[in-house]
Amino acid sequence: MKRIAVLTSGGDSPGMNAALRAVVRCGIYHDMEVYAVHNGYEGLIDNKFERMSRRSVADILHRGGTIIKTARSERFLNPEGRKIAYANLRKLGIEGLIVIGGNGSLAGAKTLAEESGIPVMGLPGTIDNDLAYTDYTIGFDTAVNTVLEAIGNIRDTSSSHDRSTVIEVMGRHCGDIALYAGIAGGAELVLIPEADIPVEAIVDKVNEGIETGKLHNIIIRAEGFPISSQDLIDILKKGTGQDVKLVVLSYLQRGGSPTFRDRMLATDCGMLAVELLSQGITNRAIGEVGGEIVHLDLAKALETRRTLPEELFEEIKVLSM
Repeated sequence: MKRIAVLTSGGDSPGMNAALRAVVRCGIYHDMEVYAVHNGYEGLIDNKFERMSRRSVADILHRGGTIIKTARSERFLNPEGRKIAYANLRKLGIEGLIVIGGNGSLAGAKTLAEESGIPVMGLPGTIDNDLAYTDYTIGFDTAVNTVLEAIGNIRDTSSSHDRSTVIEVMGRHCGDIALYAGIAGGAELVLIPEADIPVEAIVDKVNEGIETGKLHNIIIRAEGFPISSQDLIDILKKGTGQDVKLVVLSYLQRGGSPTFRDRMLATDCGMLAVELLSQGITNRAIGEVGGEIVHLDLAKALETRRTLPEELFEEIKVLSM
């Protein structure tokens, strides 16, 4: 394989640039021409290719976001859009495509491979950690650390005013950011889409803390939890008589320089993707399992279903007493 392309797709995540750097430099090391596709699948349809050199990816390892931009593409969801994308790949002589993104992005790569025969590789670039085939995704560790920093700052002012604070974090379908940040940040409650927690239990937990002399209560709510943040605040104010504030971290979680863990995961996954393509191994999803970088059949990887990490959820109950 002598000519490959790489794109970043969906929501940006810290570490995407590190993965891009690894793909470009490892590809050149293997005597490949490496092209970056700007703006994800949209750029694939709009023919936005750029030939990359070693210098093209200099000084990006520490940068958040993605220098080749990303987008969500409605056109790529249609067969007509995918035909244009494949025609552009074929016109340029691209023999393999590496996609860095989340579940939808990797599913798009799988569909493109099935319809066109173009070999693909999927790298797990998403802060949500919602790809079940890998223990961790690129950007997740950085996002959790961003939330932890916010928890520390919020706890200081919450203690000063004897108040409860609801911190809303990302996680529409997967509550891992809330769960891991809640454990490491000492939250009293973690509310995630995967766990059904009655309103009464939430109010009782906060009242229990107030009665035992807690100076504050930190409640982490993933955005996918069925009770909205504002409704939750109204319920807590009425049920506890305490002042309750809301902090929505929103896109703050996506940005920032990637952590050591995310830089290493991104780099190792990017290098393995190129090495597999150079060996003629195709259509794989790359990730980390048990501390090892692994690759799985892409279709099977996307069929893997997540389960609630019960042991972690139990830790919250024990440690927040």
